[in-house]
Amino acid sequence: MRNYIQNGDNITVDSPADVLSGAGVIIGNLFGLANGDAQTGKPVVLSTVGVFDLPKTTANDITVGAALYWNDTAKEVTTTASGNTKIGVAIAAKSGAGTVATRLNGTF
Repeated sequence: MRNYIQNGDNITVDSPADVLSGAGVIIGNLFGLANGDAQTGKPVVLSTVGVFDLPKTTANDITVGAALYWNDTAKEVTTTASGNTKIGVAIAAKSGAGTVATRLNGTF
């Protein structure tokens, strides 16, 4: 196919801010996890699909299959849609503080 570019699991973009490896990065409606450290304006590879442990808000009890959103101010996962970016679904239940196993969905 002549118009194929890549599969999209990992994409390279210019970092909108200084980021550390594993950090969530939002550019418009694009969300991914940085594969390495990057400075503002420098290339960073983002994972846009896969399953990752992500920090979660302590305010939410998360159930398997719950839609998850990224709160870019707090840099954590939440079940609150308003003002946040949809990133995927939970593949494990989690209450309280810590991380939640999150399946990223690169199509949002």
